[in-house]
Amino acid sequence: MKKVKLNLEILLLTLLLCLFLTSCNSNDDNNAQTSKVSVRMSDAPGDYDEVNVEVLDVKIKSNAETDEDGWVSIGNITPGIYNLLDLTGGVNVLLADNQVPSGFLGQIRLVLGEHNTVVKDGTTYPLKTPSAQQSGLKLQVNQTLVSGATYDFLLDFDVEHSVVVQAGGSGNYNLHPVIRVSTTATSGAIKGIVNPIAVQSLVSVQVGDATVSAYTNELGAFQLNGIPAGTYTVTITPDVSSALPPLVVPNVVVVNGQITNMNTLTLQ
Repeated sequence: MKKVKLNLEILLLTLLLCLFLTSCNSNDDNNAQTSKVSVRMSDAPGDYDEVNVEVLDVKIKSNAETDEDGWVSIGNITPGIYNLLDLTGGVNVLLADNQVPSGFLGQIRLVLGEHNTVVKDGTTYPLKTPSAQQSGLKLQVNQTLVSGATYDFLLDFDVEHSVVVQAGGSGNYNLHPVIRVSTTATSGAIKGIVNPIAVQSLVSVQVGDATVSAYTNELGAFQLNGIPAGTYTVTITPDVSSALPPLVVPNVVVVNGQITNMNTLTLQ
């Protein structure tokens, strides 16, 4: 009888242990919630032949603090040297695309290499990155990622303000990146084509206290990214040498997650 009782006790303990392990595994599965995040890069063109930036990694961190702890690579990175002026008129490049833990996302960090150059009038110059940014460009996001949702973040370089010529005519160029971060979940975009395409034009829209702008590319195309839902006035300013007057287009409606196409706009 004692042996039977002992065997029953062992069996009971074994069953309890199995139930405990099953419960733990179930909790782990519930806690392992993820969201899909993609990070793309685009550009608002400036007055250069090429602006080449070497991207090594894309990292994220869960809090918005500026310390160096907590940074994790998104993984599935496409490193390389990208000519920002190829990424105009709505064109972008996918830098990273992966599942990440759901929850609060504080910052995205774009880690750059040393092979950054600018081409001006056919001559290539080194594009120097200030020492304060050599560990990566930290961009504030401050968004909560919902489990199972997909987030497409767009890093929009403003080349005109990101490339700074050193004073004194030394021919040295510094990279002081001006980048706007947006996601299709919380913003829209405005695109179109400006005629005549031979005249480069600056297209701009006022968003609160900030001005979002982009030059037309060689095909006359432009795209303004990261515009929150609302109604805006779009201003098209042609190159002064063309002697054409600016064109102001009011009542342009933007919807989050959509691209508002202004089609062809003619300067005259």
